[in-house]
Amino acid sequence: MSFSQGLSGLNAASQALDVVGNNIANSQTIGFKSGSISFADVFAGSQIGMGVQVSGVRQNFSDGVLGQGTGSLDMGIQGNGFFRLVSEAGQVFYSRNGQFKTNENGYIINDTGMQLTGYQASGTPPTIQPGAAIGPIQIPTGQMPARASDSGIMKGNLDSGSEVIDPALEFDPKDSNSYNSVSQIDAYDSLGNRHTINVYFVKTGDNQWKIHTSDTTAPIVDGDGKAQYQEMDIAFDSAGQLTTNPARVPIAGAAYNGAEALQFELDMTGMTQQATETAMESPSTTGYPPGMMNGFTVGDSGQIIASYSNGQQQLLGQVVLANFTNAGGLASSGNNAWTETPSSGQPVVGIAGTGNLGNLYGNKVEASNVDLSQEMVNMIIFQRNYQPNSQTIKTQSELLQTLVNLG
Repeated sequence: MSFSQGLSGLNAASQALDVVGNNIANSQTIGFKSGSISFADVFAGSQIGMGVQVSGVRQNFSDGVLGQGTGSLDMGIQGNGFFRLVSEAGQVFYSRNGQFKTNENGYIINDTGMQLTGYQASGTPPTIQPGAAIGPIQIPTGQMPARASDSGIMKGNLDSGSEVIDPALEFDPKDSNSYNSVSQIDAYDSLGNRHTINVYFVKTGDNQWKIHTSDTTAPIVDGDGKAQYQEMDIAFDSAGQLTTNPARVPIAGAAYNGAEALQFELDMTGMTQQATETAMESPSTTGYPPGMMNGFTVGDSGQIIASYSNGQQQLLGQVVLANFTNAGGLASSGNNAWTETPSSGQPVVGIAGTGNLGNLYGNKVEASNVDLSQEMVNMIIFQRNYQPNSQTIKTQSELLQTLVNLG
């Protein structure tokens, strides 16, 4: 009996050293989760045990330390959750290794070629549509199309001490005596052509102003070739606050270089009139020219955002995480990945930071959670355990030899 007990102890200690060795070997593996071995005694209908057996190897899913990533698509998870990956055959895997890149078709993949899944942005501008399907995320490499300006904002102050312009004097952009001040704002048409819009302010009376706008790039002209201007009247109260509502001056430009005619409204709601010089804040419009992609980053909620040469940013997709009721029931499949089993339960998939899912950080990677100092201690313990088990076999052998000699 001592032979079987000693052999079981040797086998158990050997397998324990295997687990320790695997932990140490993967101490620098991104997203690796250390394992620990569990033992159980063996009885066979008597009070004297038959030895020991390995009841299982459990994985420790505690967080590893987040370190700086080396790629623009590197991601790290802190808390519950796994990246959801799909192989070429369509099988779903789960991983904590956040080292990703793109393949020749723009899909986000890991080093083994499995595709990262999430929500793909769509529409203009791209957004995550409600009820969007979860699937592989693809990063488009084409040009960002131009967007025509469809609204704008101008804020600032008009000098209440400005002289009233003689109403008999017809407005003329070439005659600076026909207006008090002028500001400019850029807008873009459907092909991305930039239009310079002049906004002229004419004081017509106390607290009364008239605004004229003109597209200097593609002005609208009448049949006689005379430029046409858009205009509106605004008024202020005695405290200098705008009373005109809504205060939206029309902007219009002629079709230019094959693009559609420019037409939108400029919101002037933020205008004031005070006894100080006329000054405008930086105006803005919604349009922009076409642009080429400069790169992309991953936000802390898993949003993948591209930046373009036209100064714009655009949402491309959003990574999802998956969590399990019993993560310890997942089956290790190698390559830093696990697969679902009946013991793990079905995955709960969602956006990082929601429900019981952990947080996701861009340009970070999660280091292995192996504690090397503890593994070294475990190795010594299992080595010492191995030695006395071998000694029980040796002692049993000596006893049997003694019996043989007595015979």
